[in-house]
Amino acid sequence: MQTKLTQLLQIKHPIIQAPMFLVSNVAMVTEAMNAGIAGCIPALNYRTLEELRAALKELKANKPEGGSFGFNLIVNKSNVKYKGQLEVICEEGCDFIITSLGSPEETIKQAHKAGIKVFCDVVDLKFAKKVEGLGADAAIAVNNEAGGHRGNMTPQELTGLLSKELLIPVISAGGVGCKADIDKMLSYGAAGVSVGSPFIASVEASVTDEYKQACVDYGANDIVMTERISGTPCTVINTPYVQKIGTKQTWLESVLNKNRKLKKWVKMIRFSIGMKATEKAAKKATYKTVWVAGPSIEHTKAILPVKDIVAKLTN
Repeated sequence: MQTKLTQLLQIKHPIIQAPMFLVSNVAMVTEAMNAGIAGCIPALNYRTLEELRAALKELKANKPEGGSFGFNLIVNKSNVKYKGQLEVICEEGCDFIITSLGSPEETIKQAHKAGIKVFCDVVDLKFAKKVEGLGADAAIAVNNEAGGHRGNMTPQELTGLLSKELLIPVISAGGVGCKADIDKMLSYGAAGVSVGSPFIASVEASVTDEYKQACVDYGANDIVMTERISGTPCTVINTPYVQKIGTKQTWLESVLNKNRKLKKWVKMIRFSIGMKATEKAAKKATYKTVWVAGPSIEHTKAILPVKDIVAKLTN
């Protein structure tokens, strides 16, 4: 199927394997490229710039003809590694960068100099217009069915609106677990889709078998919003531990978040605590199971190789 996204990235299917914190890795993206879709990894999955550089080199070495890979950058001030990550990515080269949580202006400027395309996460028309004006190559429309941090509009509302108002391609992110979902997003005007949660339960994913099996055992009705990870609403599987600790911020956090001077620091502390809890749950068996996922795990029925997941999405 040919769309603006397949033409932009020279891929067979209009699908990006979405960047997922702690989940995505070189093996997943390599298999994604071999299966005819693009793959992306959060730069924050690598603790050091040397590890990031090594991953870029390995992906370039593994890249098949017609393959396409990218990296996700958190571009706001909370990511103190941002400038170094951007520099390394531009030095080594990749096909595209996905920006999140901040202005992509500097990323677009530097990436375009290096011949790298830039796609920007957006949740509304106002920001989408802004990134288009800055020179973004595509907008990733993060809707209210996405896993992790999500938007507020439905896939039809957001994708339909942006595809009518923007000149750049729109990639729909959220709510895709099967081929029928992809067809639906394309009918709304999307040039392609970004798919994350179905790939958590892949053989190649960098998480525990318990996390993967949870994506098989739980479904759409088991996804809840929590403020206990980053301070910003985030979708997780409603495990017994999540039920025990609750999904709302504490009374003290609520009070401190209303203080303009302290709000930034409270959020940074909550983010740090939440990310450590998420990493523990993803990397080793623990009763403190905070597993990030979206409702599209409804279609996940087994732990499969990436190539088989892509086959299910495209056939």
